[in-house]
Amino acid sequence: MAGEILDNRGRGEAAWHWPRIHPESYKFAAVAGVASLLCAFFAWETFAWPLAVLVPAILAFFRDPQRVTPQGDNLIVSPADGLITLIRQVEPPRELVLDDGTGAPGLAPGLVTRISIFMSVFDVHINRAPVGGTVRRVVYVPGKFLNADLDKASEENERQHILIERGDGRAIGFTQIAGLVARRIVPFVKPGDMLAAGQRVGLIRFGSRVDVYLPAGTESKVLIGQKVIAGETVLAEIGQQLLIEGIAQ
Repeated sequence: MAGEILDNRGRGEAAWHWPRIHPESYKFAAVAGVASLLCAFFAWETFAWPLAVLVPAILAFFRDPQRVTPQGDNLIVSPADGLITLIRQVEPPRELVLDDGTGAPGLAPGLVTRISIFMSVFDVHINRAPVGGTVRRVVYVPGKFLNADLDKASEENERQHILIERGDGRAIGFTQIAGLVARRIVPFVKPGDMLAAGQRVGLIRFGSRVDVYLPAGTESKVLIGQKVIAGETVLAEIGQQLLIEGIAQ
């Protein structure tokens, strides 16, 4: 199915498959597995069984399912699986605005809409590009490990900013944020890389958050409390400003 074109008129085929497991999981699963065997060898069953259960749990956390990314010149798709917890009008991060000396333009200063996606430990943690284009910035910022659900986590937690410049010159920025449990942001991309919308860009280990900064004049097409899927859910369409309301039920 990878690379296959599907549409809303029946073209293409789909079937359920076991998701692939990202190699980042192997070392953690191996440690838990060896520890379980050692505990079993010494008859420490109280520890052996929980460690044994931890092995498939770790593999499940690092699952990397295939996604079908909607194609459209102005679409911004979700970079993360998770819950929409915050939608705010904010100034974009200075790391995405200030001149970085490369000559590539950053985001323009001024208020924009920020969509925050909270990833629990049960969500897929592979992050994907919200738009296609060229990676212009990957900026790591050390920081705290506050609860990623807090608004101030955007400015105080360990984080990594990524800026993608589309073919029309418009730049889209997003930020991977470490959380209370997350302790490592693992990038898959570097400045100069060419990406397609929905392509994998990195992962955050063990619970975290991703912020997306929409261009000026663009508002969210998702609502507070909605679940979104990385590489599939359309967060916004550039240039569209519509009030959309929902009902929790």
